Amino acid sequence: MSQSNVLPEPIGTEYQYLMAARHGRVLLLASQIPKTDPRTIFAAGRCGEDIDMVTACESARLAAGQVLAWLEAERLPDETVDRVLRLQVYVAVAEGGFDISSVADAASETIIARLGPSGRHPRTVLGVSRLPRNAPVMLEATIAMSAVPGVT
Repeated sequence: MSQSNVLPEPIGTEYQYLMAARHGRVLLLASQIPKTDPRTIFAAGRCGEDIDMVTACESARLAAGQVLAWLEAERLPDETVDRVLRLQVYVAVAEGGFDISSVADAASETIIARLGPSGRHPRTVLGVSRLPRNAPVMLEATIAMSAVPGVT
């Protein structure tokens, strides 16, 4: 996702939750980790322990690619992105800490590069001890959609 303008295929889950839910024109996207296929993630471990900054940022870009892929999959034909309302970034970190804001920036930059000004967003960044499937990064997004004028 880092250098290409082509979105990846959205990768689903084997677990009992929805990948997206909507209320009116607000779309809530489930947590995304850096999946490369349904059973594989790009990297596993905690940042500052098993994962270096380059790998952490690429993991964030891949997770952001999944956010964008699910956004596109869930977008109705008459919709466009009005605004990313919130991006939540979770980074698995080792005891000594890690520059989690730089990791989150990799995700934010990916989303803004794809969506332009409507992709700029408020953001929460949290360092945690572990994430599902031992992923180094996990993203959640809330997005407001708007109808395309003249399309029914």
